[in-house]
Amino acid sequence: MQHSWDFPPDYYSWCTDILETSLSQVTAYKSWKAYDPGKSHAIDERYEALPALDKTDIRNYFPDGLVPPGRDVKRGLESGEIGLTHTSGSSDISVTNIWYQEWWDASERASWKLNSYASKITTGTHPEAVLANPLNVGFASDDIDLPMEKRCLSRFLFLNEKTDPAKWSPEHMDRMIEELEIFKPAVLEANPSFLAKLCCYTAERRKKVFQPGLIVFTYEYPTQLHYRQIRRVFNVPMTSSYGSTETGYVFMQCEEGKFHQNSEYCRVDFQPLKSEHGGPNVGRILVTTFNNPWYYIVRFDVRDLVCIDQEGECACGRNSGFILSAIEGRTTSLTLTCNDSLVTLRKLDDALSFLSSVEEYRLEQISVKKYDLYLVSQRQDKNRLAEEATEILKEIYGKEAEVSVIYEDALSPEDSGKYSIAKAHFPINIENYLDERYFVRRNC
Repeated sequence: MQHSWDFPPDYYSWCTDILETSLSQVTAYKSWKAYDPGKSHAIDERYEALPALDKTDIRNYFPDGLVPPGRDVKRGLESGEIGLTHTSGSSDISVTNIWYQEWWDASERASWKLNSYASKITTGTHPEAVLANPLNVGFASDDIDLPMEKRCLSRFLFLNEKTDPAKWSPEHMDRMIEELEIFKPAVLEANPSFLAKLCCYTAERRKKVFQPGLIVFTYEYPTQLHYRQIRRVFNVPMTSSYGSTETGYVFMQCEEGKFHQNSEYCRVDFQPLKSEHGGPNVGRILVTTFNNPWYYIVRFDVRDLVCIDQEGECACGRNSGFILSAIEGRTTSLTLTCNDSLVTLRKLDDALSFLSSVEEYRLEQISVKKYDLYLVSQRQDKNRLAEEATEILKEIYGKEAEVSVIYEDALSPEDSGKYSIAKAHFPINIENYLDERYFVRRNC
């Protein structure tokens, strides 16, 4: 799909170097040469002709099959230049990746330039507090409370060591509030569902909380409900950083609310959905990484959908690379209407955001027409709330949708450590919904 995006001067040289090396010298991609139309074609055409890399491929070729010539993984691990990191998930494929800290840090620094607040506050030495599931980052300890000094690493303070926020005690949340005041972070990096839960507790008890210079959301999709709860407590700039363990920092949300490609460290290919499912502006992205000498990731399917900005420019003045108006959510969070139309997490969240006095929600599509909506709410008129929610869901999924509203005291994260906000209990193959003019099905 053609777009008139502007890129850094060396962008296409990087794209070419990565592609040529990968097809000729990196084991995982040698079979892809059959798809390549050749050097006589434009580099964008060559990329578009290639299949996507997925997590199964990484598992099959890891580690040596994804490393360029001249790099010895065993020696790199022994010297400490690289390490291994694991991604886990009950609804996701667990993989091991090569971790090159120097590249990761450089990718992060480049992303800071895409947000005015981040570019002013972040120095690389600034104090940063992290509120996330320790299964994803930090130190896990469900049985024993870890003292503050045991949760500090370099310039980072990990506020939480518990894996299930549904089991947070008032004392644990009070400790996090106190430590924010002690540590005084310039940046608070947060899993939005975790921070929202802390903010609900804080607002109910009218506690004062230290205000960092910037809140950065990572790890999960921040819903409108999350934003509403967090803004009750924090009156500071907020932004969302988008990426993955495999690809580093891919997009950063600017102060105007749009998402900008981290063009110095990655290439992004966009594959639109069919028009009846949200295309041509909504589609999936495939990411190719730059500047990582240890790990060649080409056209990796991060399994997220995005919405391309129709204007193609931003009031912030940063117009290099892809510009997104929104992240639509994971493909694992897709659900279907009764007529087999895709519903992205963003579309669902926009609709459910009109419900009042809801603390948490999760939608599970059990079958073609059956939907279970789990709600956490202190509202007394539960029957009326159920009617409102059912009406909203029928508007999205169809009048014949069978909706059950189930109330819970609290919702817990998945085994991955992240919350599932929506999911179907049956597979949804995203390739069946993509515009076939813009993607290649891999040969069996």
